[in-house]
Amino acid sequence: MTISINSKVMLSHHVAMQQLGFGTYQLTDFDELSCAVNAAINAGYRAFDTAQLYQNEKQLGQILKDCHVARDKLFITTKINNSNQGYDKTLAGFDQSLKDLQLDYLDLFLVHWPLSDTFFDTWKAFEKLYEEKRVRAIGVCNFQISHLELLSTKANIKPMINQIEIHPYLTQIELVEYLRQQKIAIEAWSPLARNKVITDPLLIEIGNKYQKSASQVTLRWHIQNGYIVIPKSAHPDRIAQNANIFDFELTPDEIQAINGLNQNLRVGPNPDNVYQKNGF
Repeated sequence: MTISINSKVMLSHHVAMQQLGFGTYQLTDFDELSCAVNAAINAGYRAFDTAQLYQNEKQLGQILKDCHVARDKLFITTKINNSNQGYDKTLAGFDQSLKDLQLDYLDLFLVHWPLSDTFFDTWKAFEKLYEEKRVRAIGVCNFQISHLELLSTKANIKPMINQIEIHPYLTQIELVEYLRQQKIAIEAWSPLARNKVITDPLLIEIGNKYQKSASQVTLRWHIQNGYIVIPKSAHPDRIAQNANIFDFELTPDEIQAINGLNQNLRVGPNPDNVYQKNGF
């Protein structure tokens, strides 16, 4: 099957999401964000990921409202902030995000981090929002197997997606296999390990073979592994380059070699520590 920037991953409950999306973490300046988002739209991106934590929902909402792409062609994700978790606070937080994003509904709403004291109440609110059809899909971020197993003891609806840190230096194979068994889609944040992978000799060597950069090789690795992936950049040329990964294909041996780069290296917090400390 030929894949392209228009290719989608089918979440449970029959919701299709673009496999390659655009992340907006740390893009808070309106002009910078506008330049980046419009460059992404021009490059073919239609899925956009933000969070209450990023403090750019208002800016992103205005930019997407003003863009030439119809609402039903966009897939917009945001995440509940740790300080807004809990049943009532989650519902209020969702309302505020919807207002800030200038939307009538959200495509995907995620629990940003697992927190022990609000764990079940937050998900109960998510289920209510889904059942009321105010959001098309609900999921989690940074949930380990233990968190998902715990959630399953009281949840009526299984998370449709788990957005986790995943890249060649942190392959999380055990968690990936569990998510596949549970039919929970896998979405990768920080897919380039905050640019740590771009100087890796193996990725550069493979890239030279295909006349691609190490970044492009890494993103292609994500795509061929079946992950949804949301690279972030503020530079229009890199945004376009990150989308130009559908004209080559890594061999099975190359996929295995990249898998072998794993160091269990995190560039973000360990979810177990966040859960135990009730936030960070």
